[in-house]
Amino acid sequence: MHLSIEEIAEFCAGVIEAPGALDAMATGVTWDSREVKTGDLYVAIPGNRVDGHDFATAACDAGAVAVLVSHDLDEAVMEKLHFASCAVVKVADTAQALVDLARGWRGCIAGSVVGITGSSGKTTTKNLVRDVLASAMDVTATKANQNNELGVPRTVLAADEDTDAVVVEMGMRGEGQIAALCSFVRPDMGLVTNVGTSHIELLGSRENIALAKGELLDALPAGGIAFLNAEDDYTHFLMEELQLDDRGVRTVFYAGNDDFTNTGELGIFQNADPFVWADAVSYDDEGRPTFTIHARHFEEMGLPEVNGDMECTLQLRGAHNVTNACAATAVGLAMGMSLSQCCAALAKAEPERGRQQVLRIEPGITVVDDSYNANPDSMKAALTMFASMDVPGKRIAVLGDMGELGDYSEKGHAQVGSIAAKSGLDALICVGTKARGIAQAAREAGFPADAITEVKTAHDAVPVVRAMLGEGDAVLAKASHSMELNRVVEGLMA
Repeated sequence: MHLSIEEIAEFCAGVIEAPGALDAMATGVTWDSREVKTGDLYVAIPGNRVDGHDFATAACDAGAVAVLVSHDLDEAVMEKLHFASCAVVKVADTAQALVDLARGWRGCIAGSVVGITGSSGKTTTKNLVRDVLASAMDVTATKANQNNELGVPRTVLAADEDTDAVVVEMGMRGEGQIAALCSFVRPDMGLVTNVGTSHIELLGSRENIALAKGELLDALPAGGIAFLNAEDDYTHFLMEELQLDDRGVRTVFYAGNDDFTNTGELGIFQNADPFVWADAVSYDDEGRPTFTIHARHFEEMGLPEVNGDMECTLQLRGAHNVTNACAATAVGLAMGMSLSQCCAALAKAEPERGRQQVLRIEPGITVVDDSYNANPDSMKAALTMFASMDVPGKRIAVLGDMGELGDYSEKGHAQVGSIAAKSGLDALICVGTKARGIAQAAREAGFPADAITEVKTAHDAVPVVRAMLGEGDAVLAKASHSMELNRVVEGLMA
């Protein structure tokens, strides 16, 4: 962004209480005073434990050119800000003002905006879309998983006027939240990775989850592009409920199914060939896939014609990332890139910390850190990936509670336990209260009871795993973020 103090006040209906430097321009935004850089706008957001207004002076000292507030600052603070030529703009609600700023700035962005959501895989897919597009154009994308009501406006505000593409990850915990984000993001394209059971506690059914995710597609304009997973059993539901064809939204399908042979029949999805799909998938000793990626049909949607086939290799692991790579390729091709450009970018993409990151410790032990988050679908993907790795020693899985499953919790944990029992594991450590369901289902599915250990916390799991480890062994750590299984990884790496 590049906004004057007057423009900031105009966009968020604020009052300039201290003008600051007359020629000051805000070139970034943050609500964390510890992150302030020279030229930033600091947004003082009141919290449950701390009030961002208390750090206005620190933000000024760090180089903020303006402070956005919702209540009066102390006279001494105002005096210091005035002396430092730091502007003060007062609004009714600073969190809402952040959204209003993003809404105003969105109108200044000339490039395309791509929204991404889904029950699982959205952060990895966002990263792949970012990496593919960034190999050929100027791109701004959501950092880490800042996909909420604060992170999304920050992503929009991070873009320049001439940015070619803005890639925005959108999370949600309930109905209407993605629609609220889309009201100011105004996506030109929308990608849904899948419809799973994450957040079913709040939404009650997969159908309701699909409709909540579908708010992204509902926000697309006529001529916009929806990228949909042809393998997902709710894709057809989304198309019909949201009347994409009737609204003039162009639909591009992708798939990562190794069994698909371009016959037009994929699961329940009859008469809809994917535009991008993969086959001939193989894996190296660490579970990294090599596959042939195919592209067809783009001209049918008035997009640049692509008819090609190319071998592609990922640094990311697991079959699910073949699908994610096909999704990213579909976006790249729709934006005018070549298949070779997309594959070259995919080959360089690295996993993010806590998302199937492979680490090494002595003596010859592999640790797969997939601790950032989990739901039944991503648990299955992680166990499948772990089983595909070449492990000369023991395979040890540390699996913990999955949150926000509501009435589906018991069934979801049981499903994971059943899958774990058939995944070639030598030992299973279950962390947390809900994970007892994983342990019980694994035993019922025939996994040896003496190879299962149940503990309460991540801290308790570390000595259990350490006692098992030997040369050539591999450990997988995965659970919901609240279980802090990153502590298991850190404990093993110490």
